[in-house]
Amino acid sequence: MIDQYVLGLEEIGESQVGIGEIGESQVGSGEIGDSRVGSGEIGDARVGSGENGEIGGIGGVVGGKGAHLGALSRIDGVDVPAGFCVTTDAFRQTLAQEPSIDVRLDQLSRLDPDDREAIRTLSAEIRETIEGITIPGDIASAITSTLTRLGDQAAYAVRSSATAEDLPTASFAGQQDTYLNVVGRTAILRHVSRCWASLFTERAVIYRQQNGIDHRSVHMAVVVQQMVFPYASGILFTADPVTGNRNVATVDAGFGLGEALVSGLVNPDVFTVRHGEVVGKTIAAKQRAVHALPSGGTQEVAVDSQRQKQPTLTDAQVVRLVQLGRRIETHFGRPQDIEWCLVDDGFRIVQTRPITTLFPIPEVDDRENHIYVSVGHQQMMTDPMKPLGLSVWQLTAMVPMHEAGGRLFVDVTRRLASPASRAGLLDLMGRGDPLVRDALETVLDREDFVLSLPDTGPGGPPGAPRSVGSSKSGTPGTPGKAGKPTVGGASAPIENDPAVVTELIERSQASIAALERDIRTKTGPALFDFLLEAFAEHKRVLSDPLSFQAIMAGMEATWWLNDHLQEWLGEIEKNAADTLTLSAPGNITSEMGLALLDVADVVRPHAEVVAFLQDVKDEDFLEELANIAGGAEARDAIEAYLDRYGMRCVGEIDITRPRWRERPTTLVPVILDNVRNFAPGAAQRRFEEGRQEALKKERDVLSRLRALPDGDQKADETKRMIDRVRTFIGYREYPKYGIVSRYFIYKQALLAEAERLVQAGVLSEKEDVFYLTFQEFHDVVRSHQVDDRLIQRRKDAFRSYQALTPPRVLTSDGEAVTGAYRRDDVPAGALVGLPVSAGTIEGRARVILDMADADLQTGDILVTSYTDPSWSPLFVGIAGLVTEVGGLMTHGAVIAREYGLPAVVGVEQATRLIRDGQRIRVHGTNGYIEILS
Repeated sequence: MIDQYVLGLEEIGESQVGIGEIGESQVGSGEIGDSRVGSGEIGDARVGSGENGEIGGIGGVVGGKGAHLGALSRIDGVDVPAGFCVTTDAFRQTLAQEPSIDVRLDQLSRLDPDDREAIRTLSAEIRETIEGITIPGDIASAITSTLTRLGDQAAYAVRSSATAEDLPTASFAGQQDTYLNVVGRTAILRHVSRCWASLFTERAVIYRQQNGIDHRSVHMAVVVQQMVFPYASGILFTADPVTGNRNVATVDAGFGLGEALVSGLVNPDVFTVRHGEVVGKTIAAKQRAVHALPSGGTQEVAVDSQRQKQPTLTDAQVVRLVQLGRRIETHFGRPQDIEWCLVDDGFRIVQTRPITTLFPIPEVDDRENHIYVSVGHQQMMTDPMKPLGLSVWQLTAMVPMHEAGGRLFVDVTRRLASPASRAGLLDLMGRGDPLVRDALETVLDREDFVLSLPDTGPGGPPGAPRSVGSSKSGTPGTPGKAGKPTVGGASAPIENDPAVVTELIERSQASIAALERDIRTKTGPALFDFLLEAFAEHKRVLSDPLSFQAIMAGMEATWWLNDHLQEWLGEIEKNAADTLTLSAPGNITSEMGLALLDVADVVRPHAEVVAFLQDVKDEDFLEELANIAGGAEARDAIEAYLDRYGMRCVGEIDITRPRWRERPTTLVPVILDNVRNFAPGAAQRRFEEGRQEALKKERDVLSRLRALPDGDQKADETKRMIDRVRTFIGYREYPKYGIVSRYFIYKQALLAEAERLVQAGVLSEKEDVFYLTFQEFHDVVRSHQVDDRLIQRRKDAFRSYQALTPPRVLTSDGEAVTGAYRRDDVPAGALVGLPVSAGTIEGRARVILDMADADLQTGDILVTSYTDPSWSPLFVGIAGLVTEVGGLMTHGAVIAREYGLPAVVGVEQATRLIRDGQRIRVHGTNGYIEILS
């Protein structure tokens, strides 16, 4: 019988019958130890969940911990100590007796999350009030009568189980309290109240605020479970929590109760298991343990010196425990963090929760090994994308892409398997991002992971993707070369003629104009049919052989200059192309940054306009601006800028991200920085200064080359390469501009269709379509029916993806391979990265994660996660650049060179290791950053 206030663990389990099957169907296999367990996390992070994401829907009644224990109790061969759960109904009924709690919750919701002192004080008051409430008689009676059936003189563990903990997408582990070895009815009732109160510990309150969870939406259940007095206990991770490898399990073990491990009292023994075999172990000196007292409570005890360095478990026990863990993992459909106890050579499971920090694995329909390279690291957009953004990018990409964790990846396994294509891919990856190359080589060094295929020619095996994305072209999946980049584009001859670039741009503009014209009359299902045709045209434009030749001509000329000038003229000419490309003509992205300086020139003379912009908050500010003296002129300048660049934004490869035209306030801080930091005419002056510096460098290099043996030949060849790089390197940015221009047209049409669905009562708000794929959106338009629960699950999953850090390289085992810089030329303590723009600069670090928060002074060094083209307007006002993501030919690197900014990219955790306001020295030639005192 199910009680309103108390549920037995088996009753909880019965209410969830079938959830294991749901989990297994998402995993793709019910086999224990399946190397692909967890891959089903991708499509829907909460498959099998209830209304609020809790397992089987019961989580809203018994919380995450209670729901998982109930499910565990139904798994054959899993021994779970007997117990029951005091439901959230009991929690709500008890708190309803004290109205002052509502008042305090209102106060708590209004507190600044950074005001720790106020949070500490108010949360303590709430806890004290809850602990002081007398548990209503009917609730107390339900608890004590259940204790009588189980044995009210036995010892129990009393554990908090909140409705928002242990979800597939978030872990609140350690946020609330657990009490061990509680004896007697009175003590148990008291500790139930203490668990309820622990919902408002300072750490729990702050965690909820940081994760955007309303305090009123979370309720507390309490698990009361018969105490286990173990010989040993610990934690089992069914996937490696550090690397993410799903084939590797780790076991932490110590003597006595697990509190010794959780509290950090002892270092545990650590066992590593792979494919049913212990492949590594570290045996710690376990000097202390926690044991239960006969009268209740626990105490620390010293471990006998002869036992301290003995293994807590035998290898056979470890393997048996991992097998048990695989069974639990298969039932829940994803890797688990499992708390276990060893009693009389039998394992008792006292808790399991999903490991929420693992990056998901792309879903495939085979059981082969795969190596994936991140598209986001090439596109300078490592944030998660919403489903509509993912599907549109996939539909317009030139190679197949796989989705995982809201990011896109390209499978490079076949290219790596073929010796003919492997060298070319590694060389291309190494030139762009050495960390990617090193990560790929790390996996290849494991000779059993990728088996070599027979060579079928220089292009590799049939059907192999010839690129991993678009880092080298600005286009999604532009084919790359199979071998080492050729000198001067010899494998793809192209005339060194600016008219080639002009023709390519005119072609792109004509195609975009036709798209904009033809899409206006399309609505309903006809719009989606039209868009599929538009996507085909999109790919046709991107695959234009002439466009690819122009891009490669500029890039290969850059590589040629850097390689040969350093070889011929010595270390002093390292990265010489960085200066030779200053103010290269025709770069749409660098022009975008300079154009905002011109906007500042229009704003600067009008004090009222400047004052008005300093207080702008609403997106319709341009309408009001015209009413101020000088405002009409300023508005026209901003509008003209938006007409040319308003389709851009941070993360612009995701069609769902707000564009500058939709959110023009994003540009206001940058305009004001330009007003403050620059004199009139700065744009033209900066461009001309860069051009003259490049010409001076060219004259100097050619003069010194002619003094060498065979100097005239070297100088002539170098001159051809300089002309080539200045002709074509600017065009490298244009295809991305074309993509984003098209995306904005697609988006406007799709949002108009979404608005019609809102008017018809099908959708609550038009942005809900962002959480549908393109095909799902199409289906909704046809049927006028939408699954609101699917949209909510997608929103929850997207929120969880934001907490994940995508790897550069990911294997089908789930291992995130980071790669490393193999260098010995960096000073001790320096942060290592990839040099992409020469020079050395010292200044104040400004750590900025959102362009809208920019507040830069002359001489500042921008430190951020990544920079796509939308960040370029900031580049005119900084002295140097440091990013966590980037490559030699990614957008930020190209623009940094054109502006002459010393830049180092690919600096792991730069935004965490460098504090805002610190003085740093950026060595853009040698690729490292010194943090100065």
